[in-house]
Amino acid sequence: MYGTFWALLPPIIAILMALITKEVYSSMLLGILVGALFAAGFSPIGTLNLVIVDGFSASASALAGNFCFLIFLGALIHLIEKSGGSRSFGSWASRGIKSRSGVQAATFGLGLLIFIDDYFNCLTVGSVMRPATDKWRVSREKLAYLVDATAAPVCMIAPISSWAAAVAGVAADLGTGITGTQLFIRAIPYNFYSLLTFVFIIALIVMKADYGKMRVAEEKAQHDSTEGLSAEDEEEQSGTGRTIDLVLPVVVLIAAVFISMLYAGGYFGSTPWMGSENAGNLIGALGDTDAFIALPMGTFVTLLFTCAFYALRRVLRFKEMVACIPEGFRNMIPAILILTLAMTLKTVTSALGADMYIQGMMRGVSSGLTSLLPAVIFLAAVGFSFSTGTSWGSFGILIPIVTAVFSANDPLLIIGVSACLAGSICGDHCSPISDTTIMASAGAQVDHVEHVTTQLPYALTVAGICFLTYIVAGFVQSAWLSLLVGVALTVGTLWVIRYARKKRNSNSI
Repeated sequence: MYGTFWALLPPIIAILMALITKEVYSSMLLGILVGALFAAGFSPIGTLNLVIVDGFSASASALAGNFCFLIFLGALIHLIEKSGGSRSFGSWASRGIKSRSGVQAATFGLGLLIFIDDYFNCLTVGSVMRPATDKWRVSREKLAYLVDATAAPVCMIAPISSWAAAVAGVAADLGTGITGTQLFIRAIPYNFYSLLTFVFIIALIVMKADYGKMRVAEEKAQHDSTEGLSAEDEEEQSGTGRTIDLVLPVVVLIAAVFISMLYAGGYFGSTPWMGSENAGNLIGALGDTDAFIALPMGTFVTLLFTCAFYALRRVLRFKEMVACIPEGFRNMIPAILILTLAMTLKTVTSALGADMYIQGMMRGVSSGLTSLLPAVIFLAAVGFSFSTGTSWGSFGILIPIVTAVFSANDPLLIIGVSACLAGSICGDHCSPISDTTIMASAGAQVDHVEHVTTQLPYALTVAGICFLTYIVAGFVQSAWLSLLVGVALTVGTLWVIRYARKKRNSNSI
């Protein structure tokens, strides 16, 4: 079974079961058990060792820093809500933002501004904009989509981000004739999934062309008899906080996380885990930073600052602030459980040689029509990223293969690398076992399966348009001409969907 299609069966089982049953925990556990049985040759003891020792225990250890980040951020979010800062921000947003389209555009804009890290983007944008979207009766599913659709895509086209550093590290010393950072920057104009997702969101907001399950969720939110926050939320937000009690902690959080990322990468000199080779080197520090150290460090500093700030303003009593820590942790338990299950599923999938299977597929099609290779690479990256739930793992495996297929002077090299990155983002965006998808659900506080099923038609629409755009790019080899075709297809598709919906509604009257 190693290195064959069977290697992809465990994640396929988990994904299909989650979509059918609407229950993610048991679905992922079933996929883990099936994969462990395959990898252990159906040995009961070997299966148990793979699931517990190599799976859950190793995953929990690897994700320890991420768990700390989630706990601290959960406590911070609950602290801000308890202070009344979220309620005050929602009231301000209802006056400053004049429409449902306006609050969606504001959410999209904030997502574009936080381009340093996708985890940080998902949880920050979701928690900050949730009071405003609730006020304007935008569904939590739509909020989760807006968060998820900007988090990873904006990181993938930002030259200064944890993603840029990761891609540059993978692409270094591969015989392309340029550095990994230069390759990443040149690939940005061809990263059609990120760019066309942004076009799709803007057109969706302007044209009000929601469709599928998302339209049902939006209609339900607009006709809900309860306006804004629920009675339970109002009770939670019992403090006398103002808008500054939300805005200032968020600003401090952004600054603290960015500084912590530089510190973890050695920008300020040597650290306990690395030397001083990156001292004063911004790109080098971001390239070598450890997000599992930087994120909890910056969040913990912000949590301490917020407690001190609220104490000086007498917004909350000491006991109320301390009580927010276990409450915030409890709110993050679903995300922690799903992350642990997702990491374990990736472990058993890797044990079955899923990466070798994808490599074999890629090398098998490299002898075909060269101009179609970018589109084929895009599909391969989508499939692998969707099955494993990891975009970093996908481009980490596929970039060396892509650079080996094309020569250093071949214009298709840049397009192929871009297709690999775009496909990795797309598959990650669609996958129920993706960490960023899980984070977006947690940030918007919406059921995870509902988030996946409502955003999937949108992500697949953009994916189909990207596939056609990469076919065009393979022949014309022009980023701007190809992107123009993609934009026209995106806007045209939404216009056709909206027109068909209006015509169907008029015929039913």
